[in-house]
Amino acid sequence: MDIFANLWLGFTVAGTFYNLFYCLVGVFLGTAIGVLPGLGPVATIAMLLPITFGLPPESALIMLAGIYYGAQYGGSTTAILVNLPGEPSSVVTALDGYQMARQGHAGRALSTAAIGSFIAGTISTILIAVFAPALAAVALQFGPAEYFSLMALGLIASIVMASGPLLHALGMILVGLLLGMAGTDVNSAVPRYTFGMPLLSDGLDFVVIAMGVFGLGEIIANLEDEADRSVMTKRVTGLMPSKEDWKRIIAPILRGTALGSLLGILPGGGAALASFGSYSLEKKLAKHPEEFGKGAIEGVAGPESANNAGAQTSFIPMLTLGLPSNSVMALMIGAMIIQGIQPGPSVMTEQPTLFWGLIASMWIGNAMLLVLNLPLIGLWVRMIAIPYNFLFPIIIVFCAIGVFSVNNNAFDVYMMAIFGVVGYVFRKLDAEPAPMLLAFILGPMMEEFLRRALLFSKGDPSVLVTRPVSAGLLIVAAVLLVAVLLPSVRKGREKAFQEE
Repeated sequence: MDIFANLWLGFTVAGTFYNLFYCLVGVFLGTAIGVLPGLGPVATIAMLLPITFGLPPESALIMLAGIYYGAQYGGSTTAILVNLPGEPSSVVTALDGYQMARQGHAGRALSTAAIGSFIAGTISTILIAVFAPALAAVALQFGPAEYFSLMALGLIASIVMASGPLLHALGMILVGLLLGMAGTDVNSAVPRYTFGMPLLSDGLDFVVIAMGVFGLGEIIANLEDEADRSVMTKRVTGLMPSKEDWKRIIAPILRGTALGSLLGILPGGGAALASFGSYSLEKKLAKHPEEFGKGAIEGVAGPESANNAGAQTSFIPMLTLGLPSNSVMALMIGAMIIQGIQPGPSVMTEQPTLFWGLIASMWIGNAMLLVLNLPLIGLWVRMIAIPYNFLFPIIIVFCAIGVFSVNNNAFDVYMMAIFGVVGYVFRKLDAEPAPMLLAFILGPMMEEFLRRALLFSKGDPSVLVTRPVSAGLLIVAAVLLVAVLLPSVRKGREKAFQEE
């Protein structure tokens, strides 16, 4: 009964006109940036972080969450109509969705993607409502040692799940930890990595790094390689799936939802990994696997359900443990910190309107996306044709204004430009920057929890391995690290990301 009472609380919060408006803004923006290749949810949320200063916490997080799962919807549109995925999670959708569009079945492909995403979003929202409170209740029993070990496990898992060479992912973690240490030490008041610059005494701003690496870095990379955006189908008809289509898609939708819900919780997993896993699963289970890559509707239904489920269940560790499972969740934690809210299990008890309002808004947002996306398909088709050289100057100006408005400091704008170049270099080196952002967020928190654990144990580091939960988490982290270094596992990981 508590769950129903809490969900009722959530719907009363999310159902206010103010929050409904920001939910609509979020899902509309999310769909738009998903449609436009090269401008993903990470860059968009990073650019909008300064705006959240002036919003209530519930409205800010509802809007940012809408952008994230809305982008999963939008990415499928370009994948199906242009063979140009707007999101990494939509790469698989293009394999069969674009072939369906070439055969004149674009409407069926688009409706399958929308219906699969809605069903997956509904089920994953229920899963969050059921499992998040239980996980938060367990996490409330954690002490500093357990939190340190949990965050160490999160960083190790992000290395394992990051795309690209393993050594590059490890390097990104170390860079993030070093950047997080910059500034004045809280306990000793000793400056660290400030290079004699007073402007760095408070450390590097999260918004500056996020907007530089993910915003400007993405723009530079897109300018170097702008893809052709010729639309295969100008007019979309036949949007409703037939009875035969329903028989073919319902099982892949449910399997994709189950797989995506599980993988979304894992650090570094989320929507992209879920969609690739679902496609592989559906191809193995199919009666006619030879149809995959040639317009199999199951190849659209499964991955689209999986990526939306993965996008939403990635909120579980963020809301209950304060542990970001991907770069978007790291930005969400940044938004919570901006609002003066400490991420972690206490959010559910201290901020119940925020916790349950955000969960309820996910179902409302998915319903909005289902209603909006198919009727507005003509608008999304026209948006695809916008030349990128018209978009990037507007994005750069918006980034500069947003960063400057945080502290009214021009130094932050220069730092953003530097990190923009750094982000571009990372991409050229095939080093995914997401682990760096996770480490930048978690590093200072890990340091603080480690200090508290050592303080309580009078300087005895064995407290990390003598407490059962802490020791268990560290053992899991060690096993993950050793396993991924095994030649067979490493080759399998590299093969998976090559297929991706």
